[in-house]
Amino acid sequence: MDGGAIRRFTVLGAAALTLSGVFALAAPGTAEAATAGRCAGRQVRALPFATGTVHLYRHNGYVCATTVARKPGSGVLLVSVQARGNRPVTDRGRYRYQAGPVTVHAGHRCVKVRGAAGRGAVSSGWILC
Repeated sequence: MDGGAIRRFTVLGAAALTLSGVFALAAPGTAEAATAGRCAGRQVRALPFATGTVHLYRHNGYVCATTVARKPGSGVLLVSVQARGNRPVTDRGRYRYQAGPVTVHAGHRCVKVRGAAGRGAVSSGWILC
């Protein structure tokens, strides 16, 4: 092969990889389907309540949370995380088992976490300061 053919194959390969990445990012989905509801990092807190538990994770300045229902199909599930000084990031819907994950960049700021499953709910106040 000559140098021109090698360059063409390299360009075509790079274009194919770029397009596949764009299609992967543009794929529709719900928060429940995202990576099977996993958060990166280590779990730093669990906030149990009557109908479920909010799991809170921290990794490289990011805080991630999920709400897991005790009984599947228990109605509307909600998870919300707010870094101090910012607006909350919320996932709410009629999920079967889990709401979230939702992630915020908190750095070294406090966060407020809320979770609900059916009629039960929990709110943390400012934590992880």
